[in-house]
Amino acid sequence: MSRHLGNARILMYSHDTFGLGHLRRCRTIAHSLVENYRGVQVLIISGATIAGAFDYRTRVDFVKIPSVIKLRNGEYTSMDRHMDLHETMKMRQSIIRHTAESFEPDIFIIDKEPLGLRGEVEETLVYLKTRGTTTVLGLRDVMDAPHLLQAEWQRNDVLRKIGQLYDDVWVYGPPEFYDPLGGMDVPPAVRAKMKFVGFLQRKASVDPQAENPSEEDYILVTTGGGGDGADLVRDVIAAYSDDPTLTHKAVIVLGPYMPAEQRNAYTEACKGHPYLEVLEFDNRMEDRIAGAKAVIAMGGYNTYCEILSFDKPALIVPRTQPREEQLIRATRAEELGLVSMLAAEESSDSAKFSAAIKDLLKRDPPSISAPDLHLEGLPHICEIVEDWLKHKGLHLAVAQG
Repeated sequence: MSRHLGNARILMYSHDTFGLGHLRRCRTIAHSLVENYRGVQVLIISGATIAGAFDYRTRVDFVKIPSVIKLRNGEYTSMDRHMDLHETMKMRQSIIRHTAESFEPDIFIIDKEPLGLRGEVEETLVYLKTRGTTTVLGLRDVMDAPHLLQAEWQRNDVLRKIGQLYDDVWVYGPPEFYDPLGGMDVPPAVRAKMKFVGFLQRKASVDPQAENPSEEDYILVTTGGGGDGADLVRDVIAAYSDDPTLTHKAVIVLGPYMPAEQRNAYTEACKGHPYLEVLEFDNRMEDRIAGAKAVIAMGGYNTYCEILSFDKPALIVPRTQPREEQLIRATRAEELGLVSMLAAEESSDSAKFSAAIKDLLKRDPPSISAPDLHLEGLPHICEIVEDWLKHKGLHLAVAQG
């Protein structure tokens, strides 16, 4: 049974310059809202080059803005090399503003970047505030090392603007896990808006036609979007090549953003290997993780939620550039007994990595190693949204479904 909300409109923004994390998080929240409420429509503004590669439920759609990619040094460039970055940013800002004007959302949810990429959403936020739209900033459990985030936000007076422009700040994790703004000088006006909603639970596909990705027992190796996942894949292949006693099948998902040269090299390297299978991309990673015996990953937010949702033993090899987010999350998760962690410099030692993979296969799942951690983010978000929409006069009626 889903409840009916009279024509409520929710706009989401996902800047998407590197990887798939932001879009996948927005899509998870959008799907939960439309499953719970019949009258809700969600529109996601996304800069992801492959936004169209995912399935979207009825009443969830996306608007694609021109893509910008983040380079390893933290700088940005247009995805279309023939287009000037300034021109691309002007187009993005214009599309965001016009989408907001024509869609007329009741709620606007922005993922991670408070003012948008290079401030592209600030003007639209100011406009929607004058129209009575409820504005939400969604932060993942870990943003970055506090000194790095503070420096980045001070340049644009971000904390003061969050206090002015947002009604709520949602943290997609429980308070006992990590405070994304910890160690920073946060104004009381911003602290008062913060709600730790909890981790966002994932579900496997309910499509009866969805074939079982692999009949065999396998370890899943995932690099997320894959743009910075080459080292992890290289080290997994090396561990399997150097240790003939490592015989548990591994399915390696490279990710759509891994450079073609590396993708081809790794595909070639695994050809004919009895225990390694390579896939370029899977738009249903939830199903892959649900079917796995264990997971080896870099530990971005979404993969981490999937590890917890499907209760899989996990070995995390976090990257430390351009952000320290994955390292901080993995360190905290290891402290709590949720995962094992291996530093990137250790994974390049084949003997160490091979031993860690064998230990992973003996590891308890998170429900046993850390039984008190729950995933409550989606029900909490639905409750908050329902309350807001009731206050806007969108009354609920029960609908059979």
